[in-house]
Amino acid sequence: MEIKKQITYPYLPEGRTIKYVGLDNEYIKKAKEFSELKSTDRLQPTGSVVVKDGKIIGSAANVIPIKNPYFIEKHRKGLCLRKILKVKTGTKYWLCPGCAKFKDHSEQRSLINAKENGFDPKGADLFLYGHWWCCKPCWDKIIEAGIKDVYSLENSEVLFNSSNPANVLGKNFN
Repeated sequence: MEIKKQITYPYLPEGRTIKYVGLDNEYIKKAKEFSELKSTDRLQPTGSVVVKDGKIIGSAANVIPIKNPYFIEKHRKGLCLRKILKVKTGTKYWLCPGCAKFKDHSEQRSLINAKENGFDPKGADLFLYGHWWCCKPCWDKIIEAGIKDVYSLENSEVLFNSSNPANVLGKNFN
């Protein structure tokens, strides 16, 4: 597992890093599975698992407030108010009903799921699939929960970054 230091993240708390694993990692595979099966955001589906002592103690995917398939598909194809208004990534999720709000991000939901399952996530690791960084509210919850390390998929800064022309956003589950 390698720490990538050359990536410029939209947000990264001082003293924290994101570590990377390949798709052969069993926990990133589970996070991917949650993003495919449980995410309601088809533009940027994400999944997270919280792992402690080699056991998955919490898992979740991001969800969006809209439920109408027509509007979900329109959002997936780019009809996003945040995108139209050129809102800085990681901010103002409340503007668009097709974007998952902070509390609906997979990172925060997986931490809540761990606690609902009766586990303390302190000292655990979080594996994130479908995104290449964590926003400030998610990092705040990750740090508050005592998560030791955050892992993402190798090359996620390309695959899941909307500003990179080689991204797979919206195409990854078609």
